Amino acid sequence: MFEKKSFYFIIAALVLCVSYLGAGDIASFVDLGFSPDGQTYMFAQYGVQSETLKPWADLFVVDVPRNDFVAGGKISYSHTAPVIPGQDGSGALYRLIAQNTALAEQYRINFLLQGQPLYISLENTANTSPTSIEFRDFEQNASYRATLNPRIEETGAAFDINLERIARDGSKKTYKVGNAQIKRAQISSYGIKKVIIAPQNDFMVLVIEMKKPNKGSFDVRYMVEALRL
Repeated sequence: MFEKKSFYFIIAALVLCVSYLGAGDIASFVDLGFSPDGQTYMFAQYGVQSETLKPWADLFVVDVPRNDFVAGGKISYSHTAPVIPGQDGSGALYRLIAQNTALAEQYRINFLLQGQPLYISLENTANTSPTSIEFRDFEQNASYRATLNPRIEETGAAFDINLERIARDGSKKTYKVGNAQIKRAQISSYGIKKVIIAPQNDFMVLVIEMKKPNKGSFDVRYMVEALRL
């Protein structure tokens, strides 16, 4: 019985290893919530390194009106040992959050004040995300169209987003989100993965998926662009 269990454990470990090595390091995005006034937003991402199988996590706090990180608002953690079969790397995130509760308290992050999703991409990460999306805010009776403008060059990849809002009275307002001057090395594509709106004050956050080639596959990471409507 012991030998049989050991055999299945080894097979499971090999399957897990092959799965991660073949799929690339694909992060999971986590919405951790806003401050009561909606002006500060915390999110995270976590995953498993495809080559080492070590779990990792990143924690971010964003000043929404400024669309920039707060001071000390970017924290990362990488575990020293690989995951065991059945784990997804989320343990690294839990540890990172537990070690930085003071940061959440400093910026009054309420984990129960998560954003209301207005759009969630159903595209598989292996496919190309659409550059233009449309969605509605049914509570405000407003419709949106967001067009992502990528600029992929040898020196780096940049983007910005044109956002159009049509209010219930038919009036239109346009916004430019992002900075096309910021180039990120080795990124092959960008996509809008999710759009959420804060529970207060009409703050919007667009979750951007970034893909980076990795030995025939790709790694996936996330960032956000924020604005006040």
